[in-house]
Amino acid sequence: MQLPEPAGAMLLSLIAIPVSYLVNSLSAASDPTFIAGMGVLVLLALWFVSFYLVQGNPPQDPLFYVFAVFSFTSIIDLIIWLEEEGYIRGFMEFYMKEGEPYLRTAHGLLICLWDGTVHYILYLAMLVAIAQGKNYKPVGLFWLGSLLMSMLIFLPGNVIGKYGSEIRPAFLLNVPYLLLPIWAGVRIFRGCYSFPKFPADKVEAVHREGIFQRPLDIALIIYLLGAIMFTVFRGLVVLDCPSDSCFTYIYQYEPYLRDPVAYPKVQMLVCLFYLLPFLCLAIYGLLTPGCTWMLDWTLVCAGAVAQAQFAHMGSSLYYRTPYTYRVPNDAWWAFVISNSLYTLGPQLLAYRCLRSPAYFLQVTTQSAEDGKKQD
Repeated sequence: MQLPEPAGAMLLSLIAIPVSYLVNSLSAASDPTFIAGMGVLVLLALWFVSFYLVQGNPPQDPLFYVFAVFSFTSIIDLIIWLEEEGYIRGFMEFYMKEGEPYLRTAHGLLICLWDGTVHYILYLAMLVAIAQGKNYKPVGLFWLGSLLMSMLIFLPGNVIGKYGSEIRPAFLLNVPYLLLPIWAGVRIFRGCYSFPKFPADKVEAVHREGIFQRPLDIALIIYLLGAIMFTVFRGLVVLDCPSDSCFTYIYQYEPYLRDPVAYPKVQMLVCLFYLLPFLCLAIYGLLTPGCTWMLDWTLVCAGAVAQAQFAHMGSSLYYRTPYTYRVPNDAWWAFVISNSLYTLGPQLLAYRCLRSPAYFLQVTTQSAEDGKKQD
């Protein structure tokens, strides 16, 4: 059986539907150890099936198999969300009860929804790009930031939150979501961009432009300063800062930060210790020409913030979050506007870097095609 690469990956992901229904029908599925074992067997089987479906036309990029298998798990996550919302029945009941019960939280369901929609679209886009021999580095970096942020919040939140006593063997099925993206990220970072070449004289001319000749960059710097203050403030809030402003904010604007599931607290701390340094460096990158790392890391940041804010904003408003931890009605607009701006800024920053990359290139005979010096 020989299928085009994207068609084979699409078929592989759709296998998730009958597989989940079949496993759910097994009476032994009530045992947590059985569930973890079945998960491992399914993942191993997926690798073999992915190789089989593209035999005769194997992809040159080994990440094809990673994206193909992850597209399968994306469909599984979408099935989980659909079933928990009552749209379908009989697919993942066993897993939700004895596998990962914390997925029934607002945060858990929203990351399932994000993985089953946004990540799935990104996987298909990258699979098509691999099949056609096109560049997918921007999409890959956005996906990398999104997935890593999801795992950095989800896994610690499960352990230290109120579901920490319900960790079961199926929890280990998340390990590939940490290890494989690291390997994939290394390969994606080493890839090349497909922008047109920029001659050295044009790069030098762009470098000579002062900050006041770049009004968009001024606006981005102002945003970054605001995002830095917002990140520090929310970090202090979850660290139980005793100031009146922190007390007022956590009770009147974002009570979800007090939710014992711990996901919002972990997210604010991840942003404080990892996102905050990048925001500061991004200001430096906008003021100093030749910071080539901006082309890559702004995309990673954009994906990370988009995923984290989707889960956080959604959970703050979701009916599955206890009423006392949801955003109060009189603070709804303030919450939505502030968090939407916090989400939108990194997307605009990444777009600016990709749209006009010459400012971030070295003053040599360098092209944006490879982002490296040409000898």
